[in-house]
Amino acid sequence: MTDTMNTSVGALAIASPWASPSTLLPPLGNLDAYISAVNRLPMLTLAEEQAFGRRLKDENDLESASKLVLSHLRLVVSVSRKYLGYGLPHGDLIQEGNIGLMKAVKRFDPDQNVRLVSYALHWIKAEIHEYILKNWRMVKMATTKAQRKLFFNLRSMKQGFKDDADVATHRDTLTADQIDSMARTLHVKREEVIEMEQRMSGGDVLLDPGPSDDGEDAFGPIAYLSDATQEPTTLIESHQRDVLASDGIAAALQELDPRSRRIVEERWLKVNDDGSGGMTLHDLAAQYQVSAERIRQIEVAAMKKMKKVLVEYA
Repeated sequence: MTDTMNTSVGALAIASPWASPSTLLPPLGNLDAYISAVNRLPMLTLAEEQAFGRRLKDENDLESASKLVLSHLRLVVSVSRKYLGYGLPHGDLIQEGNIGLMKAVKRFDPDQNVRLVSYALHWIKAEIHEYILKNWRMVKMATTKAQRKLFFNLRSMKQGFKDDADVATHRDTLTADQIDSMARTLHVKREEVIEMEQRMSGGDVLLDPGPSDDGEDAFGPIAYLSDATQEPTTLIESHQRDVLASDGIAAALQELDPRSRRIVEERWLKVNDDGSGGMTLHDLAAQYQVSAERIRQIEVAAMKKMKKVLVEYA
């Protein structure tokens, strides 16, 4: 049991709790003892409840608020039992329900002729629902009103279907008729029922599991979900290459003399109609009436000069 539960238990008065609020139970640290203690607290009559409610509303009397809260702690315990099937600690469910109860007491208006038990029920359930949605899975299961309704009704409705003889062989899946029945009952779309069923049947999966016990990298969704082409550094590098291939090459060519520029363009930047490369060393040597070796030397020198320009350009 958490420290906060101990604090709540410590706030419970024993004999005659209304007579002396300073008389408190010692911290119990035990859920059964807490439940036994709250069940022994006296319930308020309608007249007492309205009197305490008016005193809280008109005078902000905290003692009256305390009595209203303490007398309804058993209601929180009762409501929290209905949510034990979600696998969350009972003590935590009670704690969240107590928060909802305190919110209800703070907003309670005795002049509306409504008993606090009816008014507080909504707030208790709302806090417990929010706690379950935040903690049942790593990723929140429901965000919209329709999704929340589905989440808290789907399990109970499925259990009712499982009790039927004709679904004995389909204990983990819903038939088309069952899906349609749920959609009509909950006033939601058929597709929403299917989607929530898929969410609830799945579990949390780590995107990147990291190294396994044997030291090898475990396979996870990150391996097939990631798109290397859209990675920021890859995009930046690709953009830089495009700039160098266009503006950078053009700037580098401008630094060459006409002969060197033509040799580079003919050798590396031109493609024939048949897809073959540009002119060969011998073709250029014949045009300039020099040796092929001399054309190669001019080409190498031009390439070095262009490389220097491209480095500065980048």
